[in-house]
Amino acid sequence: MMFMKSAAAGALLLALCGTPAIAACNISDARLEEAILEKPEFRDPQNRYLVHDLRKLRDAAFLLWNYGLEKDCERLLGNIRELIASPFMARLGTNDEDATDQQLAAGEPQWHRLGQVKGSRGTANEGALISINDLDPGLLVNEIVGAEVRTADDKIVGEVRNVVIGTRDRQDYAIVAAGGFFVPGKDSLVVPLRYLLVDRERKSFFLRISNAQVKAVPLMPDQDYQWLTDETWRKTNDAIFESLIAGPGPDEPTKTSRDSATK
Repeated sequence: MMFMKSAAAGALLLALCGTPAIAACNISDARLEEAILEKPEFRDPQNRYLVHDLRKLRDAAFLLWNYGLEKDCERLLGNIRELIASPFMARLGTNDEDATDQQLAAGEPQWHRLGQVKGSRGTANEGALISINDLDPGLLVNEIVGAEVRTADDKIVGEVRNVVIGTRDRQDYAIVAAGGFFVPGKDSLVVPLRYLLVDRERKSFFLRISNAQVKAVPLMPDQDYQWLTDETWRKTNDAIFESLIAGPGPDEPTKTSRDSATK
């Protein structure tokens, strides 16, 4: 779903813009969808994996272009054109469905299988939650993007869609899906990273507010991250989180207990 949306957005940008970078890697030149409609080889059920893979390669080319890697994008488009011109090359690959599924699963974030409505807090030997600021070593990107986020009362909120690091005022954010775990929709919460807790296994992240309090948090106002330059909106959003947190998060020690532990 995300790749399809990205591809659509890329096609729109390519149609509207005429910059040198786009000219160097015009994804529409591959004419993939036209080939799928016109070539009988692509309608052959035995080549369904080739069609799937070609679309994935096209999406990857768009991502390369989006990151400014025009030469790599053009190189990948060349591979796509070659496969379109010679569909028989797909026979050199594998049609093993199990192997394909395993390869696709290997590219998914590690904790996509979580997201249960009912949480697991309260089980034996679960350990206390840890503030992200106290983690040692720190988090890797693939440990947080795609991971589930739960409320202080252990209700599912959604997955981490993105992370924003290093704003002008040095505030970092996790962009958390607001409609549930891997469900369609764009609604997201902009959660200050300093207000997130994580379990010891780094499988699940927790807000310091309850499921009922989440309803008071505004949704991310746009999908293009224009809100990053809107300091008024960000300060209001951050203040709402701060006001909702009346005390320490679940299992987080109070300041007094922390001070006592260091004496």
